Amino acid sequence: MATLSVEHLDVTQLTTTDVAELAVRLEKDDYVNAFEGLNDWHLLRKIAFQRPELVEPYLHLLDMEAFDEA
Repeated sequence: MATLSVEHLDVTQLTTTDVAELAVRLEKDDYVNAFEGLNDWHLLRKIAFQRPELVEPYLHLLDMEAFDEA
C-alpha cells in the first residue's frame, strides 16, 4: 500500500478522487505498520485544514465535526 508524504504534498493540487482514495485506505485500515496509517491520518488532517471542502465527507475518520462557516 502506497502512502503519500505529508511534508512534500501540495494540497492545492489534490482532487476529490485523491482524497477519496486516501479515505478508503483509512477505512480499510490494512496497513503494513501503524506508522503508515498514522501518516495517512495526518495527511487527511492537513487537507482538512487547508481544503475543508474535500474532507467534509470523511470527517468521521478524523473524529471532527463539520466546519462552521459562520
